[in-house]
Amino acid sequence: MRKRYGMVIDTRVCISCGNCVMGCKAENVVPEGLHRVWVVEEESGVFPHARLESRSERCNHCEDPPCVSSCPTGASFIFEGSNITLVNPDECTGCKSCVASCPYDARYIEPGGYIGKCTFCVHKLGSGEQPSCASVCPTDCIQFGDFNDPNSQVSRSVRTERTKVLHEAAGTNPNIYYIY
Repeated sequence: MRKRYGMVIDTRVCISCGNCVMGCKAENVVPEGLHRVWVVEEESGVFPHARLESRSERCNHCEDPPCVSSCPTGASFIFEGSNITLVNPDECTGCKSCVASCPYDARYIEPGGYIGKCTFCVHKLGSGEQPSCASVCPTDCIQFGDFNDPNSQVSRSVRTERTKVLHEAAGTNPNIYYIY
């Protein structure tokens, strides 16, 4: 059965510490000044009903990824048996078509001229490990799992918590949900 990997990120307990950013950079040797994961702080409301939402963001590994369909060389692809979108650096020309088509601003140009992005640490999944961003989070606000498994923590959280996705109108069917 195809895996539908994704994350549920609890914005109620994210403390904007940046561990997810630094854990990703270290694990994936992301060059200085570039990021596969970043933290956003968004203010809403007016005092005394003001709210600050902190959330860890990255590629949403969409069910309908425009980055894959817009890639002229096939360098952007969906990893076999899953929904994880990856980039083959040997086939990538750096044309930025995928960068322009991503509503999440989740792609960047590596110093070698090819596109870089979050991979959900696919290299760790075979041994049952969590992506680095989730494993280093001190508040455990980043849940990772298979949405096709109804008993997974991510599936249970989406069923029982108030969640949202970013840029829903883009129609990409993202696999990153935020508890708020």
